[in-house]
Amino acid sequence: MATTMICGAAVAALGAGQASAQTAAPTDQTEVEEIVVTGSLFRRTDTETPSPVTVMTAQTLQRAGMTTATDAIRSVSADGAGSIGTGFQSGFSAGGSAVSLRGLGVSSTLVLVDGLRSANFPINDDGHNAYVDLNSIPFSLIDRIEVLKDGASSSYGADAIGGVVNLILKKQFEGVSGSAEFGQSQERDARHQRFDLTLGYGDYAEKGWNFYVNGEYQKDGRVSSHSRGFPYNTQDLRPIGGLDNNTADSSLTTATPTAVVVRTTQGDLNNPLSGGVQPFADGTYIDSKGDTQPYSNYTSLGLGTCLAGTYTATTGGSRGVGCKYDLVDLYNQIQPKQERYALNGRLSFKLGENVEGYVAGSYSYDFVSIKNQPRAVRNTQPFGGSANLASTNPGIVLPVWICTSGVNCADPAAAGRRLNPNNPYATTYANDPANGAARLYYLFGDIPAGSDRTNEVYRGTAGLKGDFGGDWNWRVDAVAARDNLKIEQYGYLNIANLLKSINTGSYDFVNPGNNTQAIRDFISPTVTTPSHSTMYSLDASITKELWELPGGTMQLAVGGQVRKEELVNNNQNAKLDTYSLTTSSAFGKHTVTAGYFEVLAPVLDQLEINASGRYDHYSEGFSHFSPKIGAKYTPLRQLAFRGTYSKGFRAPTFAESGARSQYAGFSTFTPPATFQNAHGGLTSAGNTNPYAQAYSLGGGYVGNPDLKPEKSRSFTLGVIAEPTPWLSLTVDYYDVKKSDLIVAGPLLAKARNAYYTGTDVTSACAAVAAVGAGYSCNLVDGIDPLFPTALPRVLIINAPFVNADFSKTAGVDFSATAKANLPFDAKLTSRVEVTHVLKYDLHTSSGVQKYAGTLGPYQLSSGNGTPDWRGNWQNTVEWGRYSLSATAYYVGKIKSVAADQRTSTDCVTANQYATGDKVLGEKFCYIKKFVNVDLNGTAQITDSVQVYGHVGNLFDEEAPVAPGAYASAPNFLTTFHYPGLIGRTFKLGVRFTY
Repeated sequence: MATTMICGAAVAALGAGQASAQTAAPTDQTEVEEIVVTGSLFRRTDTETPSPVTVMTAQTLQRAGMTTATDAIRSVSADGAGSIGTGFQSGFSAGGSAVSLRGLGVSSTLVLVDGLRSANFPINDDGHNAYVDLNSIPFSLIDRIEVLKDGASSSYGADAIGGVVNLILKKQFEGVSGSAEFGQSQERDARHQRFDLTLGYGDYAEKGWNFYVNGEYQKDGRVSSHSRGFPYNTQDLRPIGGLDNNTADSSLTTATPTAVVVRTTQGDLNNPLSGGVQPFADGTYIDSKGDTQPYSNYTSLGLGTCLAGTYTATTGGSRGVGCKYDLVDLYNQIQPKQERYALNGRLSFKLGENVEGYVAGSYSYDFVSIKNQPRAVRNTQPFGGSANLASTNPGIVLPVWICTSGVNCADPAAAGRRLNPNNPYATTYANDPANGAARLYYLFGDIPAGSDRTNEVYRGTAGLKGDFGGDWNWRVDAVAARDNLKIEQYGYLNIANLLKSINTGSYDFVNPGNNTQAIRDFISPTVTTPSHSTMYSLDASITKELWELPGGTMQLAVGGQVRKEELVNNNQNAKLDTYSLTTSSAFGKHTVTAGYFEVLAPVLDQLEINASGRYDHYSEGFSHFSPKIGAKYTPLRQLAFRGTYSKGFRAPTFAESGARSQYAGFSTFTPPATFQNAHGGLTSAGNTNPYAQAYSLGGGYVGNPDLKPEKSRSFTLGVIAEPTPWLSLTVDYYDVKKSDLIVAGPLLAKARNAYYTGTDVTSACAAVAAVGAGYSCNLVDGIDPLFPTALPRVLIINAPFVNADFSKTAGVDFSATAKANLPFDAKLTSRVEVTHVLKYDLHTSSGVQKYAGTLGPYQLSSGNGTPDWRGNWQNTVEWGRYSLSATAYYVGKIKSVAADQRTSTDCVTANQYATGDKVLGEKFCYIKKFVNVDLNGTAQITDSVQVYGHVGNLFDEEAPVAPGAYASAPNFLTTFHYPGLIGRTFKLGVRFTY
């Protein structure tokens, strides 16, 4: 591909490397191509507008070994907190992928295809952030990617506060081109296949039309946690001096594939949910504080099937023998199975000397298969309800008597009534069934769990453009897009069917291998949920050359847009008939109308001023004017200064403001030491009672129609320099303030801490309510059977969407491009891009939460935090028909604290891993920096055929240990360290063009 040339330097940047900076006209007579740069309506001969723009060409992406739009865009150093990768499998957006420029969230980054919008992914990230799924964008058609790292609400609309990603596809193609590549990891998994083919006909310049069709296919294999070993396959970090949080091999009250029971009472012999609040005590023991505590004997069913051996619990409140399990190693995965294909076509045509048009259509299919741990039954509640459930539903019990469905098991004369073979106490308590029930702790290991997610995106565009009068240019573009998402959830337990199977004894808890597929399907039917989003848009603009200024021609552009959007994100558990399945949903539709303008004024040869503004009106009643002004001053050909100032706004998403929208978002939380001591004691080895360890604590949210739009103020200041013909560089400072910030419970950390100051549910929930309006206990866990008088855990706290005070983020972007001639006619091109986050603060009524360099904001997306340093560096050597490129990626160290989880950022008192532990808090205070290098080589066999090889993570660098990460991704960060989890990979491929 021919890249645009400016002063003899190629405008190309990798995911590492900003476009090189030149400001004067070429000195030779070579014709310079005019392009429209993202963020402006005017054609120009360079990409160095007043706003910083990173340009990635198809050639540079190939040299970096990129094969998806996701990999390319998320490699940009400005991508920060809230970024979503395919490796994140446990959140609302599992299976989706999105970019978060400046760490402001995916809903503040606008993704365009050829400058036009598409439909959003039907499920909102974190239950409320809207975004375009990057997996739906065809990669083989990408001509270049432009990343505008500056507020652009004045040009594109409300959701461009953080910046814009514009994927520019091929406009015409004639001939045949394609590629095929295969690969895998050095562990012989992560199998990779990719193919694409493009067929085009029609010389646009000669015939006045061109038509092409394109297809691509990609498949990536699954990677299990077991295959990568320690520390990514376990929560037991004792080998490196950490905690053993893998309670499944040491606590009888943790659900495992071997059922464990303890004798308790049953109030209603026909209702397995009517078990007693605590087991019978078989004796007493002296705890770590010197107090006398009761203990109970637990019985494991089917001990003969223990594959990893057994353990004996002789301390604490539970005594007995259990099977050893490491559930993360047994069930978790690092990379899901993914399969995608896409079909695209475009017809370009001329209707006359001054009018051109196009019609394009695309279809993309993306399938992601995610496996995770089987579903469990124990004392945890099934879904949202009332804090009072804590005393009425402590778990499921196995009755003494079972009988035919519909028969009263409490009646000794009931037909078909028999002793329950799953209850080891049944024979002894046959005449006293109310005192012989067996409380159940069990993981349905014989029922695979996970989800299959199929996302289909249909998109059609059409447009006309032309000119008249010599200095008038106009264009009209229309877009229609629909995103259909189908989620098939398997392994979840149907409440009524499970209870019926328990009462009839049809499910074998002693030897699950005896269960038929029919009974498994009955207990766990697949739950299929369709959702969709649509977007229709009509955009028109006209530009006019006005008059000559000392530096050139002044230009004016005006335009307007009408856009209709709709979201139907259906509730996966609308009937509340399935244990632990989310009840999240979001609905809404609106019409957005907008008018905008832009003025380009080259007031001097050395000074260019650009001003723009946009007025948006939402049918919900939101209206806002977003202005922007920028300038570029070039005192010397080798030096230019630039800066921008803009205002913007972001309207609430449907999930945030819709009256029918609701969700519960969960993140890992470790209870304070006082709570752990009340549930068994806290020692240097931690707490062996699973009830008192890290768990998923949720925030319950509903749409708030009274929300105001977010408002933003941002400015950038930068310098562009070319001190020598072989070196160019840019440095840009950015500063963004978002006011009336829409956040999901900014005081949630305070509410969590407040709950654990209580002595019982009443006082604890009263403390939560005192935090602020709308804060309350939504759901409290069942009573800890080992310590039934202690405060139970809170599972969900209602923490409403509100407009917080404001957030501020600031930092510096640096990029440089160097070129040199080497011996033997070789050429070296070196490009580097670095972003340093100076601050990222959330200001609330109770203080300032500081996120830069930490795991905060932990509530945002995958909880991977805000690294304060991120960068990449690509070096390419070319000689003759050969090239070799090495691309290094850097992520700085991250402090293992999150201010939105704790009121402190001290590593001891606020460590996400070992809260309150001085030794472990300091030992695991930081997640280490991570550097990995990719190597890519090409050989041009003929003018039409090229072969290439790629080695990912060349030095097989391991991801740094991150024990403060989400429990669903134990000990690693998927957003920034993913190559270190997969390890060294290999790809071989061939490209051809005829």
